[in-house]
Amino acid sequence: MTKTFLTIAFIFSFSILFAQNSTGYWQQHVDYEMEIDFDAKDYQYDGSQVLEYTNNSPDTLKRVFYHMYFNAFQPGSEMDVRSRTIEDPDSRVGDRISKLSDEEIGFMRAKTLRQDGEKLNFKLVGTVLEVELNEPILPKESSTFKMDFEGQVPIQIRRSGRNNAEGVELSMTQWYPKMAEYDFEGWHADPYIGREFHGVWGNFDVKISIDKDFILGGSGYIQNPNEVGYGYEDDGEKVRRKGKKLTWHFNASNVHDFTWAADKDYIHDKITGSDGTTLHFLYKDNEEIIENWKNLQSKTSDILDFFNEHIGPYPYDQYSVIQGGDGGMEYAMCTLITGEREFGSLVGVTAHEMAHSWFQHILATDEAQHEWMDEGFTSYISALAMNEVMDQNRDNVFTRTYKGYTSLANSGFEQPQTTHADRYEYNRAYGVTAYSKGAVFLAQLGYLIGQENLDNTLNRYFDEWKFKHPTPNDFIRIAEKVSGAELSWYLNDWTRTTNTIDYAIKGVSVEPNTTLVTLERVALTPMPIEVKVDFKGGTSELYYIPLRIMRWTKPDATNIEEDWAWAYPTYTLKIPTAQFEIEKIEIDPSGLMADVNREDNVKVLEE
Repeated sequence: MTKTFLTIAFIFSFSILFAQNSTGYWQQHVDYEMEIDFDAKDYQYDGSQVLEYTNNSPDTLKRVFYHMYFNAFQPGSEMDVRSRTIEDPDSRVGDRISKLSDEEIGFMRAKTLRQDGEKLNFKLVGTVLEVELNEPILPKESSTFKMDFEGQVPIQIRRSGRNNAEGVELSMTQWYPKMAEYDFEGWHADPYIGREFHGVWGNFDVKISIDKDFILGGSGYIQNPNEVGYGYEDDGEKVRRKGKKLTWHFNASNVHDFTWAADKDYIHDKITGSDGTTLHFLYKDNEEIIENWKNLQSKTSDILDFFNEHIGPYPYDQYSVIQGGDGGMEYAMCTLITGEREFGSLVGVTAHEMAHSWFQHILATDEAQHEWMDEGFTSYISALAMNEVMDQNRDNVFTRTYKGYTSLANSGFEQPQTTHADRYEYNRAYGVTAYSKGAVFLAQLGYLIGQENLDNTLNRYFDEWKFKHPTPNDFIRIAEKVSGAELSWYLNDWTRTTNTIDYAIKGVSVEPNTTLVTLERVALTPMPIEVKVDFKGGTSELYYIPLRIMRWTKPDATNIEEDWAWAYPTYTLKIPTAQFEIEKIEIDPSGLMADVNREDNVKVLEE
């Protein structure tokens, strides 16, 4: 049974789930058909789009919104102004947009738009097309939109563009009119200011006509391999190219985005992973990078195996690693990465972006509101993958991640993780919050409920929420079901506040046969506490103090003490010392509790 068939079967079962889901979960659906005629001389293109939109919501929709992302790359856009007014702008953007000429800007414009054959009125507002409907779309009904549009590819600045720093000619991301998401919170028609994306699940049928010298790769399966050649043909022989242009026909099912890249000098390699996935690699014919890109291929297969085991089976038949863009960015069934890197960096960026195929392109969180759920979860799992695949042999792969978080937490510039991705005062605060604090959320959850429970949580999360739009509460509820622990307090403190964790050894009192250790909760966020006691002579004991509001005890815990209620600022731990004297006491020897001040976590007893 192929993965394609499994996907179709899942779609069928998912439709049944809608009828049976007592929680009332629903999500919208789109089917795109697009034909693009690309002029490589001026980097402009004309497009036609037929979009069938199915309203699975309980609401009547009287308007819709399209994202028109390329309009961000114009002087005076919100992206431009924000980049020039934030204190620490992204160096890739800076003031570059403000200096673009008419030939260098990006634009995307709707020329005509019809709903079920009737002409619509619309208004372009920056990067969002506002559309008033002639006929509302009722619940459980569909409507078909037909749009003729035109676009111009900007010079490469952020994610999308032409002629990037490594000479890749076309990085075509966010390049088409994209229907905005509508969910239980309403419309998500956010302007494109700088952060990431949210999309409607659906199917894409895309035809791209472009100069015949270009080699393309991206989302979806090529439908006409023998017409376009360059390694896609079934028989392995390149075909003769006739005329000035070729039309590349792609199809992608059950995705929420579509991306492509093109260059005249791409080398195209492909290998088959152990699970049967075809892995495509497209990179520049540059002798300085070819060896690294060849060596990357087996590592990518190993990384795929790791994610299949530790998250869930990759559901598509192919994945492409493509040189392009401005760093590394994930898209449906592919990634665009810059390729002139040291080998370790090349593998690392591939691991991170490939992990996004699970944490965003299968588990499709709203990146604008819950950016830590895709960036943080990806950072967590890719760090573990790199440790194994690259034989790094690190005892704690998250040491630097924790340091990044605690540095921000102690800086005074932290904002809650519920902050909209565009509303952070500083880019650094966004980066650390999304990537480091997001990864710590998972690693620390392993501290709370045990690594085995965390592993099982990730597997069950994938099984229950793949091809949907999970929220933070959906994830933490899975963790509660797997472990049996109460965890709403953790989600609340960690993601909705800037409360921190800080425990200390306040005092030690030695009495006959017993040592009394006074522990203090200095900051506001509570935690179950593990205390390691080293005795003279080389022995040690680990004491576990449950947290009362968790109403749970870690299964493999030893020396389980009475629980600690949050409102009590101190706790007395009684350690029997009839036979051995204590040498050292340490709170959280694992280092997995994100204590913002670890200097008071250790007490060495003097002679």
